[in-house]
Amino acid sequence: MKYILQNMPEPGSTVVVGLSGGVDSTLTALLLKEKGCRVVGVTMSLWDGHLKEVQAEKKMHDSCYGPDEKEDIERCRTFCAEHGIDYHVIDVSEEYNTQVLEYFKNEYRSGRTPNPCIRCNLFIKFGALLEGIKKLNISFDYFCTGHYAAVVRPDSGIWGSEKTPCMIATAQDQSKDQTYFLYRLPSQILEKVRFPLALMKKEDVFRIARENNLAAAERSESQDFIGSEYFEQLFSDKASVPGNFVDLNGKVLGRHRGIEHYTIGQRRGLGVSGSEAYYVQKIDAEKNQVVLATKDFLGGDTLIADDFVWPGGIEPDKVFEGHVKIRLRSKDALATVERYSPPESDRYEYKGQPWKITFAQKQNAITPGQSAVIYLDNVVAGGGVIVR
Repeated sequence: MKYILQNMPEPGSTVVVGLSGGVDSTLTALLLKEKGCRVVGVTMSLWDGHLKEVQAEKKMHDSCYGPDEKEDIERCRTFCAEHGIDYHVIDVSEEYNTQVLEYFKNEYRSGRTPNPCIRCNLFIKFGALLEGIKKLNISFDYFCTGHYAAVVRPDSGIWGSEKTPCMIATAQDQSKDQTYFLYRLPSQILEKVRFPLALMKKEDVFRIARENNLAAAERSESQDFIGSEYFEQLFSDKASVPGNFVDLNGKVLGRHRGIEHYTIGQRRGLGVSGSEAYYVQKIDAEKNQVVLATKDFLGGDTLIADDFVWPGGIEPDKVFEGHVKIRLRSKDALATVERYSPPESDRYEYKGQPWKITFAQKQNAITPGQSAVIYLDNVVAGGGVIVR
């Protein structure tokens, strides 16, 4: 199947650009302004101060969520004033607390490792933020961000249908590709979404930004959604429940602090020693146990995923092969994708039709709570949340 790259905003069109203060979104706004678009800058405000502000002795990197957002907002405001761009700040902190922070805590306390960026993109950046724009009566032709991804449309119907929904394709700069974070965006939202950096290399983004004397070109990039100094505070609403570290045979190896402090594949910070290094192999929330194993026992070739999204809401009508990515920094791997029929003994409450993904080669540390994103010809064909 062939995919058609959707046109970028035309001169004269009204474009809302999501600004974070970083180089990617700032250059996106500048390029559209120079193209002759009417650009409106918007920044989402996430921080409501319900966590106590911490002054870290040494700041290692920026994070998306924290009190420093006021500095980011001022940078965005200054940039927009210098370039004649209308600017608005939209408070989405209430929605963020509910849809991202509470979800993050609940997932960890259930023994899963969530991806808050995927959740934020769906419910906040391309959800609550767009609703906020509508409430300000700002009409627009396109909504653009500095993500490294592309919006395409198939040249013929998908999965036996006649529909040709908008889909997300990988960016030219594969090292910066962010499609894994964007896979849950509905096709109807993508109709008006564009990613102007789709065909650009990160090195060129920095070069052009510096040529235009953009202050954002000298800033470090966000690395996490929340700084480590706020992690303990976030989980302080409930006391951690210590439990046992056990091996694959159930032998007690030591005590853990509480399951929310661990994730599959973790090696550091366990405080358990053996003849070989131990890794977290499984988190059993029901028994409040963290199962440890040596590296040889971390791999697997099959997963079950649930809560799937498909472009245009069209489910595949057959077993198929694709490339599947199980975390942002893992390489996509060839796999067979098929519907899964849970046995009667399966007590998990599925949110929809689950799917079974079988890899051609063993994968390291398949992690419940993370997403399995399926690619066909470098286009996102669907994805769901890993159950086991």
